[in-house]
Amino acid sequence: TALTIDEVKIELGYSLLSLINDLEGRRLTDQVRALRRSLAQEYGFVMPSVRILDNMRLGTQGYAIRIKEMEAGTGEVRLGSLMAMDPAGRQVELPGEHTREPAFGLPATWIDESLREEATFRGYTIVDPSTVLTTHLTEILKENMADLLSYAEVQKLLKELGTEEKKLVEELIPAVVTVTTLQRVLQSLLREKVSIRDLAAILEGLAEAAPHTTSVTTLVEHVRARLARQLCWQHKGDDGALPIVTLSPEWEQAFAESLIGPGEDKQLAMAPSRLQDFIRAVRDVFERAAMSGETAVLLTGPQVRPYVRSIIERFRGQTVVMSQNEVHPKARLRTIGSV
Repeated sequence: TALTIDEVKIELGYSLLSLINDLEGRRLTDQVRALRRSLAQEYGFVMPSVRILDNMRLGTQGYAIRIKEMEAGTGEVRLGSLMAMDPAGRQVELPGEHTREPAFGLPATWIDESLREEATFRGYTIVDPSTVLTTHLTEILKENMADLLSYAEVQKLLKELGTEEKKLVEELIPAVVTVTTLQRVLQSLLREKVSIRDLAAILEGLAEAAPHTTSVTTLVEHVRARLARQLCWQHKGDDGALPIVTLSPEWEQAFAESLIGPGEDKQLAMAPSRLQDFIRAVRDVFERAAMSGETAVLLTGPQVRPYVRSIIERFRGQTVVMSQNEVHPKARLRTIGSV
């Protein structure tokens, strides 16, 4: 009906309709289906289905990705061409149309399909148009997972639990935790790209903490500590160790002293100039780490973690912030810097 909104929608310009209509064109629909499957395996819930339709107002080779009718990303692809990228981030040295890869903004070049072998020989990454679009969709879905986890989907996840967990659900919901509170906890986890596949562990964490607090922030922090093994495994480097940047005692204290408000529902009230100093310090350390090929985690004290993260997500959304409580006893740490 006219009142229902599409959760996720891809709109295609006129020339791109062949991505879904021609003989090879089931490519895009197949890729989107495979993407929803792999995200469900990785993050523990099924994303809403994706509607693909035409939009004559777009440029002929343009596309738009919408989440709940709001534009979340746009781009252009060149049918009959391939996108070539240099893994080192340099400009591709082949004839073609220079552009940027839409999901990550890296320099790229649309090259003719006849140059495929030459590009492979030079070690470039080569991607076809429908994969460019699917990669962009993947990143947008990951950014918006929290908003796509509906109340109905949470109820479905609870229904699908095994018999053992069912007992826990009966004791816990709705007497101790409402489905809405559970939804908010799961959304907070997904907002930081934490998988909710281990729903049993999440429910056990809630069963421990919920009798003592109604604060969603406190509940989330307790659940994250229960997921320590998963968090450490997810972010470990190639050498098996967790690369960390520590938060200095000075900043730890500065954050702790800037928390105001009653009980557990604290707000961060740090002077804007101090926040700017913090942002500069974080940028500095993490950009240096990135130069040497490291993707590090910022490690903080448990009291300040959610507040540190709330600042970092505004300017470095991809940076993971973990508290000491989330470090599994068996995890190996490798310190690469300090803020």
